[in-house]
Amino acid sequence: MTEDQKNVLAVIERMTEAFHKGDIEGVMASYEDTATIVFEPGNPVSGPAVLRELFLGMFTMNPRFDYSGHEVVIAGDLAVHFAPWTMKGTSTDGAEIKQDGLSVAVLRKQTDGRWRMVIDNPHGQRLMDL
Repeated sequence: MTEDQKNVLAVIERMTEAFHKGDIEGVMASYEDTATIVFEPGNPVSGPAVLRELFLGMFTMNPRFDYSGHEVVIAGDLAVHFAPWTMKGTSTDGAEIKQDGLSVAVLRKQTDGRWRMVIDNPHGQRLMDL
């Protein structure tokens, strides 16, 4: 992996770690202010307040994400990160929740050299499931 590829992967790893800790500031720091996220298949949303609210709602499930691999492709100041994932959590009534998918995230290199997510679609496999 190139240094930029490692740095992109580090953003994903830090975001996932912050997510596991319920650290909303750490999660939000992984995204540009204009980022768009697909929390539900086919329904992208954006805006820091909306994203924050949706992440906080997800924290109630105490989800744990695992990835079975990572691929990072970089072109200039843009990167695409692909990763198959599984998630286990608990609903508010105590039932176990299990989900899986293919994460496809677009990141942009910032003027200070850091990478941040611009588009995050954890449901990248959706069209293949139709």
